[in-house]
Amino acid sequence: MIGNDTKWTIRAFRQSDTEEVADLFIKVNRLLAPPGMEAAFEAYIQRSLAEEIERIEDYYSEHKGLFHVAESEGCLCGMFGLEQSGTDAMELRRMYVAPQMRGKGLGRTLLARAEALTVEVGRARLVLSTSAIQEAALALYRSSGYILSAEKTAQTESLKTVGGGLRRFYFEKDLTVSPQHLQSNSKAP
Repeated sequence: MIGNDTKWTIRAFRQSDTEEVADLFIKVNRLLAPPGMEAAFEAYIQRSLAEEIERIEDYYSEHKGLFHVAESEGCLCGMFGLEQSGTDAMELRRMYVAPQMRGKGLGRTLLARAEALTVEVGRARLVLSTSAIQEAALALYRSSGYILSAEKTAQTESLKTVGGGLRRFYFEKDLTVSPQHLQSNSKAP
């Protein structure tokens, strides 16, 4: 059991993390599955494991990206991937926090690390998408300065969505804009 005051370490993925990454991916997606969509989520899990999660180093190398994990007390408790999206952006993928670590700031810390890595690799924007069923993720992105760029209903399954009519939200953030500039622009005159 991970304690309430536990801190974590965020580091680059190692091949030895594969099993724990897969376990976290499976656990979170099974928890997310709305009633009646369990079979669709299971199909999505199996496809994602085969095409991405069980081959993280190859997948993220092919997509000019990287993958990081968070660990606490010797256990993997969070993760995220970044893959190239166009010439000026990275796309945030697979950001998950273990259920027992939610509400402790790990999601916000992972997001900040993803933003820093995006800048380090010379990209100006971070783009991402999430679904309507991920309410905590939606709140995190909105409170972190992400701008909604599109909303779509995903009908078909892909490596990035379960499909099944889930509402998807697409966000982006310009990482070249300082937080002070964003705050001063959000105040009413």
